[in-house]
Amino acid sequence: MAKDHNSYAHPLTGRYAAKEMRELFSEQRRISTWRKLWLALAESERELGLTQVSEKAIAELKAHLDDIDFEKAARHEVELRHDVMAHVHTLGELCPSAAPIIHLGATSCFVTDNADLILMREGLRLLLPKLRGTIAALADFAKREAGTACLGYTHFQVAQPTTVGKRACLWLQDLLLDHDELARIERSMPLRGVKGTTGTQASFMELFDNDEAKVRKLDVRVAERMGFACVFPVTGQTYTRKYDHMVLSAVAGIGVSAQKIATDIRLLMGHGEVDEPIESKQIGSSAMAYKRNPMRSERICSISRYLINLPHNAALTASEQWLERTLDDSANRRMTIPETFLAADVILSLLQNVATGLKANHAVISARLKRELPLMATEAIIMAAVRAGGDRQRVHEAIRVHSRASLARMKEEGASENDLIARLKGDAEFKDIAGQLDGLLDPKRFTGRAENQTHDFLGNEVAAVLRAGAQSTGDRIVV
Repeated sequence: MAKDHNSYAHPLTGRYAAKEMRELFSEQRRISTWRKLWLALAESERELGLTQVSEKAIAELKAHLDDIDFEKAARHEVELRHDVMAHVHTLGELCPSAAPIIHLGATSCFVTDNADLILMREGLRLLLPKLRGTIAALADFAKREAGTACLGYTHFQVAQPTTVGKRACLWLQDLLLDHDELARIERSMPLRGVKGTTGTQASFMELFDNDEAKVRKLDVRVAERMGFACVFPVTGQTYTRKYDHMVLSAVAGIGVSAQKIATDIRLLMGHGEVDEPIESKQIGSSAMAYKRNPMRSERICSISRYLINLPHNAALTASEQWLERTLDDSANRRMTIPETFLAADVILSLLQNVATGLKANHAVISARLKRELPLMATEAIIMAAVRAGGDRQRVHEAIRVHSRASLARMKEEGASENDLIARLKGDAEFKDIAGQLDGLLDPKRFTGRAENQTHDFLGNEVAAVLRAGAQSTGDRIVV
């Protein structure tokens, strides 16, 4: 289909998001879901004794779940100024036997709210396998680099060494927390159910001659037909908008995790320690031909920042609902709910792409570690000198003087190598351990359990999540 360059197209749908998630929040899927809800309501009402709901009416509804005449509905809406009733009339014209009973006893939120919950749950079911796919890709990198010693950082200042794989486990742990929360919400999500105009079910009590047992069963049966195990126990006209905030916040957690990961990668690329994937003809700068920018990680950060801010809309909406309902939630939710899921979907595609092709530059990592390691080994050197009979205070002072001189040489003269060990070898204070000094610089002396922590974490926590279900990559998006 030709692209319309004369009107605004949302980048999440026009440039980034995968086909499945775009289709999930399409108008076709939304209205088709409304029709399935009207069918579920009619079937349940007939089962519970409403004879005015005929088998013929139900057959007609079943036959027209997806053939939606949007142009006709738009014409009805111009006249009626009500989107739900526009589609009630459009469906009624297709289903003459069902026309008198479509939407019987219901309010608009029966279809709009229930459909939103259905679509959000389906959105979670699309995100979860994609999240597992991303976790699997990053776990492969962590396993591959489990023992690769590297500089650790606190405050973005050089600190005790860790391993590249252990650092990746910090990233993975955040994604596992996201997976746990999304899976919990997906398992427990309730349907709004059949509650009526202010949540009292008064219209259904009227339909069923005040038979409370039947009204309770109606609520449950509609939910079961739509594949839900429970309903909100109480609602106003709408289900509580606080639930939207809970769901969107959990989904936006993907953005929090991804931005942290992508920011770390950007910092490490600045040092040359890692590289994200690059295409053979990719251009980093229109002016600086040598540039290799972290454009994938930058895009993750950019869209993550957008995603992280979306639940704030849901929080404000939930806090400003009046009594049993007000309509200032509607337009806002039409944007924030789909955009939250679309943005999370895009981020996972990008992050999986980065994780799959992430490369650790061992030579750079080793050189940077080697440059700093003599300073980190000073405590071990003091201990070795004392065991060989040296005076702890004299040894400490000698190391202080030599280390400062070595640092000054690197910072003020631009020396590329740390010559602390050479200085100590030339100092009589260290003559008894001179032969041991090079051996004290083995990086594995300083990484503790990092390598085994990585293997334990991957074999236990990560493996358990990957066993929870299938992994997917979704559509390949242009990155």
